[in-house]
Amino acid sequence: MPEDAVASMPGYWGKRAFDVVVSLALLPFVLPLLALVWCLVRITIGSPVFFRQRRPGFRGAPFEILKFRTMTDERTADGRLLPDRARLTRIGRLLRGSSLDELPELWNVLKGEMSLVGPRPLLMEYLPHYSLRERRRHEVRPGITGLAQVSGRNAIGWKDRLALDVSYVETMSLAGDFRILVRTALAVFSFSGGATDTDEIESRLDEERAKEGDAVGAGPSGVQGGEPAMTTPRRDSR
Repeated sequence: MPEDAVASMPGYWGKRAFDVVVSLALLPFVLPLLALVWCLVRITIGSPVFFRQRRPGFRGAPFEILKFRTMTDERTADGRLLPDRARLTRIGRLLRGSSLDELPELWNVLKGEMSLVGPRPLLMEYLPHYSLRERRRHEVRPGITGLAQVSGRNAIGWKDRLALDVSYVETMSLAGDFRILVRTALAVFSFSGGATDTDEIESRLDEERAKEGDAVGAGPSGVQGGEPAMTTPRRDSR
């Protein structure tokens, strides 16, 4: 994304400094864990170890998110991906439940594509389905964790989840980021709030809005990087 666009973000430099300092401070503790998880995924799921996918970032501009793989690529006879529950491995469930699959996103943070705290980067095909107010979630860089994640994560409905994203944008502060990080750490260590099979508890936003006739999200996305809605099986929408 253009450097001048990133640098013009509200409170960019203070939040960016916070992200870099905290990320670098965590590296000595995270690197051994990354190595261990890399080995587990390589042995149990195979190669590639990392899951990569285009996601909308600041102002909807696409970037490539990096995670550990938690699912196989098993497909039906006609080549379609099987549902999450059929492809999710035991190790994958453990990684999702503990949020360890998200650790590689620290690389996205250090590159300036993501922040430690912010609205989660969802799927590109969701962009045309946001209301004008919901599009404000793209006024900041997406985060590894966020207000919605510590308030119920995938277990809350899309309307409430997106409202929490906008609330974060409107009240963003370093103190607020620190509180969210503390709440995230407590949730991770208690293995609470991490969805393992999102098919069971979370509908797709594009399909949900299509059923509603896109009453709140009809028309062009109005943000850079928008793509047409798709209903193909997701590989990972978290």
